[in-house]
Amino acid sequence: MITQAEQPETRDEALEATVAAYLQRHPDFFEHHPEILITLRIPHPTGDAVSLIERQVRALRQELDTERQRLGQLIARAREYESLSTRLHALVLRLIAINDPEQLCERLRETLLQEFRADAVTLRLFPLDPEAATTDPLTAAFKDFLARKHALCGPLDADKAEVLFGEAAASVRTAALVPIRTAERSGVLAIGSSDPERFRPELGTDLLDRLGEIIAHKLSAVTIERCGRD
Repeated sequence: MITQAEQPETRDEALEATVAAYLQRHPDFFEHHPEILITLRIPHPTGDAVSLIERQVRALRQELDTERQRLGQLIARAREYESLSTRLHALVLRLIAINDPEQLCERLRETLLQEFRADAVTLRLFPLDPEAATTDPLTAAFKDFLARKHALCGPLDADKAEVLFGEAAASVRTAALVPIRTAERSGVLAIGSSDPERFRPELGTDLLDRLGEIIAHKLSAVTIERCGRD
């Protein structure tokens, strides 16, 4: 029994005749509209067998669909990159005129939470003292990270998440850790998100690295011990 949803589409013979007549009058139509031609299904009279041409057309259509998906992903990433770049520029303009440590900390945290869709933000700085790497648990936990040149994205170890985000650590699924280096201190800017796809390990870090450089340069003029936790 065929349901209403399964019934074939009713043919409009008058419309078909109009289309056929138009194509006969304009035999070069598909030369001007090749994008339509590649979507058509033109059967070949080969009985139950599928002609080689038809197989090739199917393969080309599948390849075209794949390339369209890739192009769509590239366009989406490019738009996201442009948006992040614009927001980063706006953040720089906001930070330029701030000289008060508490105000700087609050503006940085506020902007990252609102404009960069973060759920938790922490800035922790450590003294550049070799002995601190063994005597201070916090510094020891991030000793290897402080030697990095680039930001790190992905899931965060539960212990380190607790150290950085405190009570908010339970909701953080992924995080971006940005190394911060000044003449007297080094540290980490941690940006956490409850979205498991927000900071994927394969995410490009050039904008995050630039953010770290901007913050480090600004911190050279002010003193902040920590930012983002009570």
